[in-house]
Amino acid sequence: MHMETDIELLVKKYALQNAVKYGKAPQQGAVMGKLMGEHSELRQRAKEISPLIGTFLKDIASGTPEEWQAELQALAPELIEELSERKEPDKGLKELPGVEGGVVMRFAPNPNGPPTLGSTRGIVVNSEYVKKYGGQFIIRFDDTDPVTKRPMLEAYDWYLEDCKWLGAKPDEVVMASNRLPVYYEYAETLIKAGHAYVCTCTREEFKKLKDNKQACPHRDTSPEDHMHEWKRMLSGEYEERTVVLRIKTDIKHKDPALRDWGAFRVVRTPHPRPEVGDKYVVWPLLDFEGAIEDHLLGMTHIIRGKDLMDSERRQKYVYDYLGWTYPRTSHWGRVKMHEFGKFSTSGLREAIEAGEYSGWDDPRLPTLRALRRRGIRPEALRKFFIDMGVGETDVGLSLDNLYAENRKLIDADANRYFFVWDPVRLDISGSQVTEAKLPLHPSVDRGFREIHVGSSVLVCGQDIKDAKPGDLFRLKDLYNIRITGQGTAEFTGRDIGNIKKGGGRIIHWAPVDGIPVKVLTPEGEVIGTGEAGIATEVDSVVQFERFGYVRIDSANGEVVAYFTHK
Repeated sequence: MHMETDIELLVKKYALQNAVKYGKAPQQGAVMGKLMGEHSELRQRAKEISPLIGTFLKDIASGTPEEWQAELQALAPELIEELSERKEPDKGLKELPGVEGGVVMRFAPNPNGPPTLGSTRGIVVNSEYVKKYGGQFIIRFDDTDPVTKRPMLEAYDWYLEDCKWLGAKPDEVVMASNRLPVYYEYAETLIKAGHAYVCTCTREEFKKLKDNKQACPHRDTSPEDHMHEWKRMLSGEYEERTVVLRIKTDIKHKDPALRDWGAFRVVRTPHPRPEVGDKYVVWPLLDFEGAIEDHLLGMTHIIRGKDLMDSERRQKYVYDYLGWTYPRTSHWGRVKMHEFGKFSTSGLREAIEAGEYSGWDDPRLPTLRALRRRGIRPEALRKFFIDMGVGETDVGLSLDNLYAENRKLIDADANRYFFVWDPVRLDISGSQVTEAKLPLHPSVDRGFREIHVGSSVLVCGQDIKDAKPGDLFRLKDLYNIRITGQGTAEFTGRDIGNIKKGGGRIIHWAPVDGIPVKVLTPEGEVIGTGEAGIATEVDSVVQFERFGYVRIDSANGEVVAYFTHK
């Protein structure tokens, strides 16, 4: 795709396909998205391709649906067929406006813990839009709260590792804690222009004034006075909670949250990053830091929670004062995962430190580290969140939706093994069978596994707890037995048809000399015995028959497996 004529042909085909599909001339962003999605090698040329698309769209806009259909049929009939085969309604991300020349988008976490399912949506959706339209995906660590949401040093790397794992490696990484002098510079610009002031009211005093739509008594003193007080703040002359730099807004605004909001405060707790430490005592609040960075980093589009609309309204005061244009924004509602309810990273951190969880990868947690260790694939997470799309409606979902996507990916790769939990020994008389040969997979030709069989086997206690003498069972892929007493049975042949005729059940089993297995699940540990071949599958996802998919984490004498899902 290096010849200009080839690119022109692609643009024309995709523009016509969109016009035929929707019965109207397409938006430029839709054609750009299709082109970049199908031909990723062109993303670096987005700026030069954008005018080309505009030229074709003008030509298409002058035609009729009948003409579009005929031209596409002659040019690329396969694209007509593609439209006719699409019967399901479109899922996924809606088109973004104003994407000419590509987009710059960001995900801005506070690294006070590793990414969770909530974080994943932001990582996936923002990176996917950049893949679609070309441009830059930026990770910006909003790590300017050394106290309430104190960063974890490990979490910086965890975010970058998980982004890479998700197929969302950032083009640029920014740490806000490195850039305080930049924020100071803009604060001083606003102070000098009379748009920001130093407030020494107590929190209670200012709240009372604000609620009554009254200004701080220092609000309208001269910029020179406020600059003097600002320098005192920076030199450490003020204690915590005694002073705030505020952005002037409308003190009588109908929304109290927008009245003279705080931009900087004094924090004497050292930052955990050793290169920052106690270098600064004046720290920006998130609305100020984010406003400055979104402009400096060239954000074209921002997706944020609808609960943060007030942040956008506050930040626009700064943009207006500095003569900047605010990025295009869209909002999404909350996503509630039924299995986890409400959770916060800070709360999870406290619970881990209290010993309630084994670590950030405990299978009971909604972290990517836990989901990775359980065997959830990144492709499943990407599809799950892309299909969810971007909308302002709050969404309640079950992890079953994610598991369904993951199951499609892992089933063909997962070898099958026997694992017996709550094991009960059955001594079997009359059998001469000493070896069992079982397929590694029921529908994919991957060979066999062999299990030595003695005169006894282990079965799940729940399978035979109500069994009476004379009851028939089939040991899966082995032979038939009849219960003769408590813990005893007799061999009755290998013809599975006899079990079906006699109303018997098929159950799985394990050799008595099998390997001990511990499965860590969201509900707790499950202890039992499995066949020895499981120990060869470390780091792989397998299926324990009649139990579920698991990822084999280690095999040092005892197999430790993390439950994936049913």
